[in-house]
Amino acid sequence: MGEKVTMSKMERIKAALAGEPVDLVPISFWGHNYLKEWTPQGLAEAMLEFQQKYDWDYMKVNPRASYFVEDWGCKFQPSGDPYMSPTSIDYAVKSTQDWARLEVLDPPKGVLAEHLYALQLISEGLRGEVPFVQTVFSPLTIADYLVGRQKESLLTYLREDPQSLHQGLAVIAETYAKYVQLCLERGVSGIFFAISGWASRDLLTEEEYAEFGLRYDLKVLTAIHDGAFFNILHICGNNTYFDLLSNYPAQAINWTVALPGNPSLREGLHRTDKAVMGGVDQNTTLKDGSPEQVVAEVCRAIEQTQGLRLFLAPGCSISPQVPETNLRAARRARDNFGAGKC
Repeated sequence: MGEKVTMSKMERIKAALAGEPVDLVPISFWGHNYLKEWTPQGLAEAMLEFQQKYDWDYMKVNPRASYFVEDWGCKFQPSGDPYMSPTSIDYAVKSTQDWARLEVLDPPKGVLAEHLYALQLISEGLRGEVPFVQTVFSPLTIADYLVGRQKESLLTYLREDPQSLHQGLAVIAETYAKYVQLCLERGVSGIFFAISGWASRDLLTEEEYAEFGLRYDLKVLTAIHDGAFFNILHICGNNTYFDLLSNYPAQAINWTVALPGNPSLREGLHRTDKAVMGGVDQNTTLKDGSPEQVVAEVCRAIEQTQGLRLFLAPGCSISPQVPETNLRAARRARDNFGAGKC
């Protein structure tokens, strides 16, 4: 037998996406830096520092979870606390008429332009050695933020004034179809397309999601699909419509396997031809558990999938309070499994 070939990060990612054997299962974690994410330079610095510290195989850029609505007039107050998210102090859509007032944004301007610049800085810092993706939220998720994250309010528009909501969703989708193409020009390998809770039986029927979610999701995803090799679909929440979304034009699917109604990694592999991403619970295990529990979850994920079409990751963004020892344990478990020691 010959010596085991060591892959570059890019080779490892592409092999895992293709379902081919890898020297080591790709691994990465991501989370907010609530103090630095308010400027493009600060965001890029935080992402690059985190990457340098742990040497992940790929980077999911984690911008502040408000950048996508600020140019429409939503306002947020930074907490000034490294462990606390910003506070919403104003939102854009307060009446039916406000949906009609939304205009398609010009991404090279405003807050979106700042994040394009951050991507450029990150690309320069990674020097083509680490695949990276930008976080882009689904149009329905963005609509939720535009109404101040008041889900009952958005559900009222959806069921009692669908025409107005469709008008707003069309504007959002057109804006982000333009934005993702500009992300490609800044060097991203794809986008991390996040659907935050809406593709769930807990909120919508499957028919409702097909009408108000799927049609606008696809407008954004198809705008980047041909130029990207690493689009990730993130399905957040319980009881997700995994099968409905599994045919989206993406190369990997990320979800929290521990939540009710969601498939395991093994089940996910059988229900899609895409790579599966996850396996480590970001709260119970990574934030509040022991290093030994983290190791056990990493090893279980690899065993469930035989290490094929697998990307080790959290099911969602990790807390800033996750202990460094637990992140080190995840990385060490992945490395040891590759050496047959897990």
